[in-house]
Amino acid sequence: MRARTLAAVADPIRLRILDLLGSEPSCVCDLRDGVEIAPNLLSYHLRVLREAGLIEGIRRGRWIDYHLTRTAAALVEAALPSGLGSVEAA
Repeated sequence: MRARTLAAVADPIRLRILDLLGSEPSCVCDLRDGVEIAPNLLSYHLRVLREAGLIEGIRRGRWIDYHLTRTAAALVEAALPSGLGSVEAA
């Protein structure tokens, strides 16, 4: 689980998606504007984040609204090697 979480956040595109979802839930149409990649690649990155337990989607008609899970921050912190989760910014 640790490796999956770290792999999910290691990609710049997925970090951008997490950043966008951190401010508010968004549908795929809004995420496409913020990430500017092909729709099939966006779907792939969303699937990686979902499988890592970092985001969830709620179907609204033909759209899916994505949001961060309540445990997303804790999952990322727990995936960091010991001692890195509490490092203060220099």
